[in-house]
Amino acid sequence: MSETPETLKTPEPPEIPDILSPEFAADPYPVYRAMREHAPLVWHEPMQSWIVSRYEDVERIFKDKAGQFTTDNYDWQIEPVHGKTILQLSGREHSVRRALVAPAFRGKELQETFVPVIERNARILIDSFRETGDVDLVNAFATRFPVNVIADMLGLDKGDHAKFHGWYTTVIAFLGNLAGDPEIAAAGERTRVEFAEYMIPVIQERRNNPGDDLLSSLCAAEVDGVRMSDEDIKAFCSLLLAAGGETTDKAIAALFANLLAHPDQLAAVRKDRTLIDRAFAETLRFTPPVHMIMRQTAVDVEVTGGTIPAGATVTCLIGSANRDERRYADPDTFDIFREDLTATNAFSAAADHLAFALGRHFCVGALLARAEVQIGVGQLLDAMPDVRLKDGASVSEKGVFTRGPESVPVVFTPVR
Repeated sequence: MSETPETLKTPEPPEIPDILSPEFAADPYPVYRAMREHAPLVWHEPMQSWIVSRYEDVERIFKDKAGQFTTDNYDWQIEPVHGKTILQLSGREHSVRRALVAPAFRGKELQETFVPVIERNARILIDSFRETGDVDLVNAFATRFPVNVIADMLGLDKGDHAKFHGWYTTVIAFLGNLAGDPEIAAAGERTRVEFAEYMIPVIQERRNNPGDDLLSSLCAAEVDGVRMSDEDIKAFCSLLLAAGGETTDKAIAALFANLLAHPDQLAAVRKDRTLIDRAFAETLRFTPPVHMIMRQTAVDVEVTGGTIPAGATVTCLIGSANRDERRYADPDTFDIFREDLTATNAFSAAADHLAFALGRHFCVGALLARAEVQIGVGQLLDAMPDVRLKDGASVSEKGVFTRGPESVPVVFTPVR
């Protein structure tokens, strides 16, 4: 019997797993797809936040040319662990603070001062396993490399690596504490105190006896008569260790995981190292280290799916937006040669992916991350020309707020 128009029903949208569920944690990408299709705007009660998942909406929120979105959410999201950072500032206060810190992360200073630091730290780590033929790239390299680089840049004691790594891991757990676990919150706040006790004396000593390190440069920097206070510098260093450590760590691990899963693309990168930029850009799109960034509405704002009221927290799902089929062809395929992603501007505010955000809060360390990836990946490929995933091994990702491979176990023939 055929159905009459009266008996036909619109199919119910599928039930979408919660972003705090084990199913989402195991593999968020099918959930993202369902959200983009059926629920591009969602109110999430436990997080007290609106969730936005489509590229056009996340891009608009990050660029925010109309002043509809603020970073006031960072007052409660990151200030308890870092202190007041540049991320919370706006207008002239933000532009002056950014002008104080940005020169170290671009152009001549980056090339002349920090590229040798990056090269040296990559070589030291690789020397510890280049003769073994067997290594986990996460534990032996990715989790150590960016933190060592930042500590070296700041002129801190790399012997304190375990402290730095513990602090930034605790900070990232605090930022990703979407379920509001009180123990994670308390640990994050303890870290702020511990880091201040460690850093403030170092900053004061560096003011009195400056060297040629980044910390000394920050102590001396002045723009329009404004200099950074000890607290400003401490907060920026805390942010740099957490953001620069966690993100580059996961990006390098994910880049190798993606290339190892696509041997033809790995072979192309091995043969032509200029393709490392393409591989990094596509990794940032396909498996970004940071999956969500929050903003706060200044006014009522219409987005796809409805209206977000003024004063609301908005969670922008980068991991979803970067796989939006409305923006990218075949978005669930890793392809370093794709034509809808431009490697030449992937590390600038003109990027056509969202992993570094966009607009005035575009990641100040994007070019540092690029230099670390170019150098680190290049040296790893030199040391492991036939690198391949260990027999029987598989790579699984972990994380919700930030996400990356738990381990990348590889074997290779040592270069004699």
